[in-house]
Amino acid sequence: MKKGNILWENKFLLKIRKNITWKLFIITALVFIIFISGTLVFQSLFFGKFYINKKEKNIQSETQKFKTMYNKTKDENEVVEIIRNFEENNNAKLVIMNREGKIKFITKLDNESYDAARIKIINDIIVEWVRNFNSLDDMIKYNKSVTVITDREIHGRKNILTAVPDNKREEIIFAVTSLQPVDEASSVIREFYIYFYIGAVILILLLSLIYTNMVSKPLVKLNNTAKKMASLDFSEKCDVKNEDEIGNLADTLNFLSYNLDKALTSLKKANLKLEKDIERERKIEKVRKEFVASISHELKTPINLIEGYAEGLKDNIFEGDEKDSYIDVIIDESNKMANLVSDMLKLSHLESGIIKLDREIFFMDELITYVFKKFSKVIKDKNIKVDFKMIKRVKVYADWDKMEQVMDNFITNAIKNTEKGGNIIFAIADRKDKIIVSVENTGKNIPVEDITKIWNNFYKIDKSRNRKLGGTGIGLAIVKNILELHGFEYGVKNTERGVIFYFIMDKV
Repeated sequence: MKKGNILWENKFLLKIRKNITWKLFIITALVFIIFISGTLVFQSLFFGKFYINKKEKNIQSETQKFKTMYNKTKDENEVVEIIRNFEENNNAKLVIMNREGKIKFITKLDNESYDAARIKIINDIIVEWVRNFNSLDDMIKYNKSVTVITDREIHGRKNILTAVPDNKREEIIFAVTSLQPVDEASSVIREFYIYFYIGAVILILLLSLIYTNMVSKPLVKLNNTAKKMASLDFSEKCDVKNEDEIGNLADTLNFLSYNLDKALTSLKKANLKLEKDIERERKIEKVRKEFVASISHELKTPINLIEGYAEGLKDNIFEGDEKDSYIDVIIDESNKMANLVSDMLKLSHLESGIIKLDREIFFMDELITYVFKKFSKVIKDKNIKVDFKMIKRVKVYADWDKMEQVMDNFITNAIKNTEKGGNIIFAIADRKDKIIVSVENTGKNIPVEDITKIWNNFYKIDKSRNRKLGGTGIGLAIVKNILELHGFEYGVKNTERGVIFYFIMDKV
């Protein structure tokens, strides 16, 4: 049980140390309770002395004032009046004594009833004090007032006696006032303070709770917001509307949160861009390596053929028609190499971004017809049937030469992949403010895993790179770059008959 109490106390102390609300509440309550308690103790210890000291100073001051008025008054009736006023206002008895020790005035005024025994006691007090006071002559000589508390009691109460010398009239003015029991007054005040103390403690606790909530609540909000900021969460704003330093701190914290969020967002975007740039560089490096490997492979075969046939011709191994045949092979391979280099240069220029389009308005069907005528002999030799499903006289805005290259590659690719006796369909379809230009050829479908890769440099579906099919492997890469440079959509699909390549253009 004792161990459980210690554990609970430790948890409570830990909670206080970590909670600013409890700290403020306890500190505020303690400060005010200590203040009230100190006030009660101070009153108990010093109230009596303070009361007596205040009473002495007051009666002496009032007696001095009476002396001033008394010296200005010559009429005896007026003297009686000011004595009456003094005694009523100060609850005191006034006695005037001459230098010979005889009392000139004492208490009895007109027909006013008075207590003879009380007057006699006062008279005895004054006479006894004068007799026992050794410095009476000094008091008169230096005109110095004296105030004492007498041992003689009137009705069980001690008295304060003030003696003020009046050298002008050669008299001594005595004022005697009752000193009420201080203990009785202190007791009453202490009892009052007990109730006051209990009420004050309750009020202090309530006010401390209100005060600590007023101070700690916005601080807790600030702390919660700061914690979220430390976790890089800037979504929450500190809702403190105080028009003071805490409110200013909340505004500053919100402003800081906004700036950090903005800076972090910018940094994330910059990092994302950097990651994309790094990834793009990696892809470019990969493409470069593939490009070098592919071009090396593409050039190796014609170079070897040219080298072999050239050495045979040099050594006069071939004669007659055979010699002419091998010279034709050398020329053919040289043309292939020239075409490859030409395509490589085109692709390089397109990918570098330095190519500028020379756009003009023309009819797309006319461009297709023009390109078809260049390949009509090859198509006829392969016995390929051609169908035209083109809407006529459709104006487009593009670069004629670049679009001619696109159609060259589409037609070349279609011829290459169409079996003898197959079909090629040229089509221009209308779609609202756009047209869809397509070239479809009969034959085998493109494998699903290859359909997104055919636009890559040197990518061939024929993995063995069978030279019978011809082509450099970069024609579709050139098409892709030209169409993207124009901003045209493009694609390829497998159909029931074969494969269709298409792109979409805006009508003028």
